Amino acid sequence: MSLIVEIKKRLGSFYLDVSLETSGGISGLLGASGSGKSMTLMCIAGIVKPDSGKITLNGVTLFDSERHINLAPQQRHTGYLFQNYALFPNMTVRKNILCGLHNEKTKAKREYMFNEMIDLMQLRGLEKLKPGQLSGGQQQRVALARILAGNPSLLMLDEPFSALDSHLREQVQAETQRLLRKFGKESFLVTHSRDEAFGMCDNIALIDSGKIIAYKETKRLFASPESRQAALLTGCKNVVDAKKNGEYSVYVPAWNVQFTTSESVRDDLCAIGIRAHHFDPKAAQNRQTVHIIDETESPFEYKIQFRYKNQHEESQNIWWLTPKGKETEHSTSMLGVAGDDIILLYK
Repeated sequence: MSLIVEIKKRLGSFYLDVSLETSGGISGLLGASGSGKSMTLMCIAGIVKPDSGKITLNGVTLFDSERHINLAPQQRHTGYLFQNYALFPNMTVRKNILCGLHNEKTKAKREYMFNEMIDLMQLRGLEKLKPGQLSGGQQQRVALARILAGNPSLLMLDEPFSALDSHLREQVQAETQRLLRKFGKESFLVTHSRDEAFGMCDNIALIDSGKIIAYKETKRLFASPESRQAALLTGCKNVVDAKKNGEYSVYVPAWNVQFTTSESVRDDLCAIGIRAHHFDPKAAQNRQTVHIIDETESPFEYKIQFRYKNQHEESQNIWWLTPKGKETEHSTSMLGVAGDDIILLYK
């Protein structure tokens, strides 16, 4: 199973230029608001027509500007879960789900597939309720049931948890991931939350200003984002200009600090990234004198800003996150960071 997208679309001053190939499982499209995430999904679904390019799904051409192919949304065998779920408010759960089975003419088969969705989505007993009588998580499961009843080849979810209260979000995420695994076909999740993307997706594409800047297996992407913007999108709080100083050494002018790396440094290095939770008072490698500038307490960790001893005055403070339970350590005057945790970023 694979999705290949090579499209261009101009909307006023915004220009979408997406090149992406997925290979099954759950893929994430991670980016800031206005980066082109939803527009990419709408082009794949056939809701928006690209200006040029090509889209194929499992070898079937959905769109090709040169060959004048542009399949209608209902011909593409894709399912699109909108942010607001788009349920019919005056219809019961049963009728909403049956809308996804309108192409099935056999009554007995339609009833069988309806019951299969009810059990899969754990909606038994809610069939006669209307959307306004359901929780946010239940509404989402009804919307997924309606889409999956049509047996799409590709399921696309556009910010599926944005409408949920924070206390429901993690529970619904876990349920949705279970359902997508059981669905067994390719899924595409759009989100601006790196935590959602990391927790749910096998692979992640990063989109910035209308362009895909990285596509990797999830853990590999967070470990080695490679570019400055990719590091920022994956949540790295400390990204700073750096110079190669040796085969396994970098120098950070703003901090006036040299770091030893585990990975060999290329000549086109432009910056490094250090995730805030990777600083450690006990680390022997890259150990330096620091001054604590500010400290904020949250329920489970301390958020600390510090500076190196000889750090340039105009440079920004550095972030360090440390879990609670280390009260004797978070006021330390020395911090180290392992060479493995120095993220090398290139032009």
